[in-house]
Amino acid sequence: MALASAVNVVLGSIAFAIFWVLAVFPAVPFLPIGRTAGSLLGAMLMVVFQVLTPDQAYAAIDLPILGLLFGTMVVSIYLERADMFKYLGMMLSWKSKGAKDLLCRICLISAISSALFTNDTSCVVLTEFVLKTARQHNLPPHPFLLALASSANIGSSATPIGNPQNLIIALKSKISFGNFLIGILPAMLMGVFVNALILICMYWKLLSIQKDEEDVAVEVFSQEEMNAHRFSPTTLSHHSQEFNSRLELMAVQSPAHMSGNLGHVEALRNQAISSETEIQKDPIVTLDSARNSNASKEAAKDVSTQEKEETILSKRFASMDRLIDALSGRSSEGKEDFITKWKRLLWKSCVYLVTIGMLIALLMGLNMSWTAITAALALVVLDFKDARPSLEKVSYSLLIFFCGMFITVDGFNKTGIPSTLWDLMEPYSRIDHVSGIAILAIVILVMSNLASNVPTVLLLGARVATSAAAISAADEKKAWLILAWVSTLAGNLSLLGSAANLIVCEQARRAPQFGYTLSFWSHLKFGVPSTLIVTAIGLALIR
Repeated sequence: MALASAVNVVLGSIAFAIFWVLAVFPAVPFLPIGRTAGSLLGAMLMVVFQVLTPDQAYAAIDLPILGLLFGTMVVSIYLERADMFKYLGMMLSWKSKGAKDLLCRICLISAISSALFTNDTSCVVLTEFVLKTARQHNLPPHPFLLALASSANIGSSATPIGNPQNLIIALKSKISFGNFLIGILPAMLMGVFVNALILICMYWKLLSIQKDEEDVAVEVFSQEEMNAHRFSPTTLSHHSQEFNSRLELMAVQSPAHMSGNLGHVEALRNQAISSETEIQKDPIVTLDSARNSNASKEAAKDVSTQEKEETILSKRFASMDRLIDALSGRSSEGKEDFITKWKRLLWKSCVYLVTIGMLIALLMGLNMSWTAITAALALVVLDFKDARPSLEKVSYSLLIFFCGMFITVDGFNKTGIPSTLWDLMEPYSRIDHVSGIAILAIVILVMSNLASNVPTVLLLGARVATSAAAISAADEKKAWLILAWVSTLAGNLSLLGSAANLIVCEQARRAPQFGYTLSFWSHLKFGVPSTLIVTAIGLALIR
């Protein structure tokens, strides 16, 4: 494509530069309006500068991508309400065998959840779980936060719904969900393994910290609490009499259908009577001599001891009272809670079944956008209540950002600058040679970190695919998958490389009681070697 007129090239470049600055640095001092407003400003300038006509601007907006984004966000919201991510968080520490085992679990769970529910959603809901688990084991959160963010990016590369750039690639390339998954899954699995291995090697000493003093403190506290639970005959006798009277009253008032439970109630009463009898076997002579020898001191001690014992026993008998109430059927709230729990369990099961159905439909090759929208609306109907609270959680600012970005990038393409640059680079980045794949990967890595991965895909996607299609249809598919893999892995290079990284950083910093700051340089020290090694290994496995 030849360059447009000089005026359009200059004005289009200015509009794109404004969009790029605000997309990469959303809080610049001279115009701190954020990414979403920045994308709309870039789109508006493309129309005002007459680089695009209004009709061309509207046509540039890719509605199928927006529909797929909206549908997956709604499904993720209902999955979060159904405690899916809570269960994933509980799996992190379930029967954990140490710090290295915990790190591997985080890598695996983060990768799988990101492939199915998008990387941003996984990072939002799992960050606090990771922080809590690390604190409970008295471990430094730094390597575990890196594991969460980096594995989320790697895992999201495996499916079209894992991240926004994959959505664009899948819809523009017409690659089915199943073929996309099969093409990148081996690279993703190996990437997660290698990434975990790099983390373990880099933070071996930190991950080798032994169990902390918290467990010892808990054990000491439990032992002290056990030692404090002692009873005096006077107090126990008073409470046992009251307990016996309650049991007799319940036996009189119990309906016929409760007769099966009276045997258990009688057993409780016999147990209380036997405990009282055993304690009252103490010699009376000992008590009389103690009272006569030191009456003034013992009186004070008896009062304080009796108060403590009465407090402990009152709690115990309160729990017994609750048991009696449950057995006698006097608690209607218990029945209501039981019914409510079953209703929620049934609703959660329906949410999981709808999600599984959506994934099966995607694997069968049905239209991705309408499949996601259908699943989202099915969940809204099954919820059987006003959907406004759930729909308000949808990131509409992200959808608007995509609208503005589609227009801005299309206007920049109309200037002819991307095509001219690609014509210079295309002979050296053909994917039928190892050197060509390496050069193409480097270009994608650099552009994804300079211009963000989604604009990079929009700028390079069609050109890379056209170049590969001239070789063969199989190479065209491989070119799209390489673009998906490298543009996603580029997010691990630096803290600013992907939204998932920034989400983990901000969520960790703002977490109540578990706050932790993940610095740019500490991420870069791990991100550079991990990105280069994992990207290279993945490129060899993509077919």
